[in-house]
Amino acid sequence: MQHPNPNPSSVPIPVTVLTGFLGAGKTTLLNRILTTAHGHRIAVIENEFGPVNIDSELLVQQSAEVVEMTNGCLCCTVRGDLAKNLVDLKARRDTGELAFDRIVIETTGLADPGPVIQTFFAEPELADAYLLDAVLTVVDAIHAPRQLDEHAVLLKQIGFADRLLVSKSEGVAADALEALRDRLARINARAPIRQLVAGELDVGFLLDIRGFNLNENLLAEDAPATPRFRMAAKGGSRVVGGSAHNDEIGSLLLEHAGDVDLDRIGAFVQGLLDRRGDDLLRYKGVLAIPGQPNRLVFQGVHRLAGFDYGAEWDDAARRSRIVVIGRRLPADELRAGFAECVIAAL
Repeated sequence: MQHPNPNPSSVPIPVTVLTGFLGAGKTTLLNRILTTAHGHRIAVIENEFGPVNIDSELLVQQSAEVVEMTNGCLCCTVRGDLAKNLVDLKARRDTGELAFDRIVIETTGLADPGPVIQTFFAEPELADAYLLDAVLTVVDAIHAPRQLDEHAVLLKQIGFADRLLVSKSEGVAADALEALRDRLARINARAPIRQLVAGELDVGFLLDIRGFNLNENLLAEDAPATPRFRMAAKGGSRVVGGSAHNDEIGSLLLEHAGDVDLDRIGAFVQGLLDRRGDDLLRYKGVLAIPGQPNRLVFQGVHRLAGFDYGAEWDDAARRSRIVVIGRRLPADELRAGFAECVIAAL
């Protein structure tokens, strides 16, 4: 049961970015979200230059650029400045002209989601009004292997994701699906991968992820590593196993079972941003600092990063971990730099 907040205008509005390559099934998924009885009033932003793609059977009223749907959700098409449209939607919500609890932004299939994500960090007014919840990326099981070889933007869409949703898997051979899952995990080790099954929708898997919050959640599969991961000998970093594909975007996990020096790790991260900021998609770290009972958490997109102290370690084994997703990562260089930050056990 959804309980209304007594002062909803003071609570940041959650935003989900829905992306994926042309024909992957973004709008099909969006229509399923809008027709599911989840109790959320969703404002959909079609960040497109073409017509609104929402199922016409869901539309009951159109006024200017805003379309009302049968279940109380809204849809609008953004053909200009996304930030200005978001500010306008928030103002109309505050005055009672529009009623919605969260926003889903569906990007065009050829869009790099990076600029959309950065909008919420670069605009102070949006940072206060909105909470970027997650990036959902739909991946076409039939065509993705070829698309990944031919279209760099799909690599970015996958690299930015908090959830990877594989569509059109019916009829695809099991070994081909496993190969695709392995490739997706190499590109983005943070994001859980789930197949989209006709007639099924787990809204809890898609909403309220808080993927951009400064918290202690680091890896999607933080439990025992699946077979597609292996441990790098003496490197302190876990990497994804070998592949015939040489995708320019990939993931790297740097890990140490103990503390790291605050000054050295700060210099390491700053140097990474200075030298590689344009090539970094997303990164996140949970660090153990000597004399500090709380976890030091940081994360960022490109050159925009935030740091804060999180929960106490309590009885949990102190460890330091950084996940980096980016283009042409110099893995050996990053492992060596991270190793210099490690405080050796006495």
